[in-house]
Amino acid sequence: MASRGRCGGAPAPAPQGLVLPPPLPVDYGAFMQGLLQAMQTQAHTQAALQAQLEAQERADVWWASLLRTRFEDGAIEVAWDELVRLFRAKFVPEHIQDRMEQEFLSLTQCSMIVLEYEARFAELSKYAPHIVTDERRKAKKFVMGLKPSLWTRLVAFNHRTMDEALSAACRQEGEMEQYMEDKKASQKRPAATFQRQDKKKVVYQAQQCPVTTSSAHVPSLRSPGVKKECPHCGKTHGGSECWMIAGKCLKCGSRDHKMKDCPRLQQGVQRGVPAPAVVPAAAPATGRPGRPRAQA
Repeated sequence: MASRGRCGGAPAPAPQGLVLPPPLPVDYGAFMQGLLQAMQTQAHTQAALQAQLEAQERADVWWASLLRTRFEDGAIEVAWDELVRLFRAKFVPEHIQDRMEQEFLSLTQCSMIVLEYEARFAELSKYAPHIVTDERRKAKKFVMGLKPSLWTRLVAFNHRTMDEALSAACRQEGEMEQYMEDKKASQKRPAATFQRQDKKKVVYQAQQCPVTTSSAHVPSLRSPGVKKECPHCGKTHGGSECWMIAGKCLKCGSRDHKMKDCPRLQQGVQRGVPAPAVVPAAAPATGRPGRPRAQA
């Protein structure tokens, strides 16, 4: 009976596999629009390739004729600069060259970063060979086109090469960006922190004042004169010149080094600056005279 029940029972259900979801409905409108855009892109690409091939054929014909008539079928060596000059004279109209030269002469950084400005500078500089052939003049033109906050720091260094000017400009741009980020972060701090620091400063100054019995000699805490905040560095300092914009050391005002390399700071670290002595305030009277101390 057990064997018959095991063999003659109902058949086992078929194993069920992974049931896939039905396919999503096709948006034929979007499909046709994408197909049309692909066809238009292909047409533009073919037109651009056709124009490039035609221009290349024209250039090949011109160059073959030039070799035959001027350079005796390649017997005379042609310098690359001469080839570029002849090519522009043939295929770039003179008024286009004049316009590109004027754009180069008036080029400034404006809202571009230093690397973007340098790329545009290099692209247009080929239309002003009388400037870019001299490396020092080229570097000076590049520096004078930077933002005022950058060229005022770099103009005094008189860079000899374009690479030196570009490296210095990128370095100064990075330092200014870091300074502005630190300034924004400091402005986001709660005002209570600064108020507590001001109170501690006033208490410390009051402890430093000498204690006298005469009211005529009691010093008064005078508030320092109000100074305007410098629009360049965000600090309050006297004078009309901002040392940060001028590229000077913020410790001693020298142009030969930065604040982190200032010899005054190094001398202070070596010698050790003693901390100011804090004079304790006089204890208030309790109303009862104290017992005199016995003298040794």
